[in-house]
Amino acid sequence: MAEWKNRRRLAKDEHHTVGQPQWYSRGYIPHFDQEGLTQTLTFRLFDSMPQEVLDLWRDELQLIPKREANRERRERIDAYLDQGHGSCYLRDVRLANIVQNALLHFDNQRYRLHAWVVMPNHVHTLYTAQPGWELSQIAHSWKSYTANECNRVLKRKGEFWQREPFDRYIRNQKHFASALRYIEQNPVKAGLCVTAEEWKWSSAYGRAPGAHASLPACDEHFHLGNNQGLPPIASEKENSA
Repeated sequence: MAEWKNRRRLAKDEHHTVGQPQWYSRGYIPHFDQEGLTQTLTFRLFDSMPQEVLDLWRDELQLIPKREANRERRERIDAYLDQGHGSCYLRDVRLANIVQNALLHFDNQRYRLHAWVVMPNHVHTLYTAQPGWELSQIAHSWKSYTANECNRVLKRKGEFWQREPFDRYIRNQKHFASALRYIEQNPVKAGLCVTAEEWKWSSAYGRAPGAHASLPACDEHFHLGNNQGLPPIASEKENSA
């Protein structure tokens, strides 16, 4: 625990020019920011993933190769979240709608939203930032607005989301298709529905028969673009979540 408290921080350059790539972190999870980057972004409710569980896993996995340990940790986190721990406020239809509407509000303005799903205690997105917008700005907008609105509905105050989201940039077409499939199948994997198209708070629902198709089954125009030649994936750096 002391090691975690003394974690390394990568400050964001205050003079950073939008569009120029950079790593930054407040010591929890390193993030890579760049205009035009296609990424997955996951953010979780404040009580969905206890730090003591992450600390235990870190200790258990420290003796195996880092890449293997990071992959195992991601799989454990995904499985833990899908078990529905914590308050699961997003089971409330009112709150799930607030979050989904916030994701869609600036689609094709600040970002191109390829896929998303609102789960009971976390949210997955797959998007490409539009010129002039970066991960930090987009994530802050989503989390700040939805936290305020959801707390207002719940008549509560305080933390709503965990402090930092978890992001990974997309390497190629295969990775893009895999990420999209994982996001839309998440409710099925968690046992919340039989088919992805049944879950109302996801991009898959928009393509259900008879419903408005808000997104194509897979973005045919996706290309690597600014994702080419990037540094090592952020999630494969050692971090606490």
